[in-house]
Amino acid sequence: MRLASVDMATTVGPTELPSPVMTASGTAGHGAELARYVPLDSLGALVVKSLSIMEWQGNPGPRVVELPGGMMNSVGLQGPGVQGWIDGELPELRASGARIVASIWGRTIEEYRQAAEALVCVQDDLTAVEINVSCPNIEDRRKMFAHSCESAAAVIAATASLEVPRWAKLSPNVADIAEIAGAAGDAGADAVTLTNTLLGLVLDPSTGKPVLGGGGGGVSGPAMRPVALRAVFDVAAAYPDLPIVGVGGIANAEDAVQYLRAGARAVQVGTATFADPRATARVSNDLQTWCKKAGVSRVRDLIGTAHDR
Repeated sequence: MRLASVDMATTVGPTELPSPVMTASGTAGHGAELARYVPLDSLGALVVKSLSIMEWQGNPGPRVVELPGGMMNSVGLQGPGVQGWIDGELPELRASGARIVASIWGRTIEEYRQAAEALVCVQDDLTAVEINVSCPNIEDRRKMFAHSCESAAAVIAATASLEVPRWAKLSPNVADIAEIAGAAGDAGADAVTLTNTLLGLVLDPSTGKPVLGGGGGGVSGPAMRPVALRAVFDVAAAYPDLPIVGVGGIANAEDAVQYLRAGARAVQVGTATFADPRATARVSNDLQTWCKKAGVSRVRDLIGTAHDR
């Protein structure tokens, strides 16, 4: 059965989106860079690159290496800092009509607190704030906050000054991501974003040294999709009331459908954007076409169907 139209609306906790497809943090820049390729207000949301309380230079080059199934990066969270973003990037984003999801990171709990507080003055412009918990924790031997229930919960609690929805972005490099997702939800996260990149390393066979200037990096793209998809499925099974945003290797409508069926309420397109700046809009349009062909009148009817018995 073909449908005349498909209701593409979805909700992520209290957040209503006209489409379940948005950009992934770190792949669409800090501002309106993609506006030359696609109307930003046509996307479910635009998730900006993660910001810290201070300006951050990032890692030395090379920063990106192509892999057979995607890419690995060691950009190192370069950014202008929250205030630099507010002054330099937010005005154009606001004018574009985009639904803006800011993203913040920190090296310490206090830096997360400061970054959140710095966004309070512009939170009326924000759809949500993604809390990138997948960052090194210099207070705990450089472990990521997302590798510990206690640390992840502490970060979420520290950002409570924000009155907009908060999404905890978690790492797949753990034994039980559902346990950590539950801790983040209990601490106040309105949703979890699953997942950040996989830890990886590429060596130059001639020298034996890392190819990337920062040493190791984060593996993204189609090769990691089964890992992130499993994380979404497991968290949805363990915490069916905790909203999930799925991300990892999404390049077409079928990829997005898998995430929705696994339990994600929305998805993010990341690595595919480097090859095609229109990828997020293309996936959204193709998802609508897929639903029409499959006789699905509301995209939200796909959510969690992999768990049906």
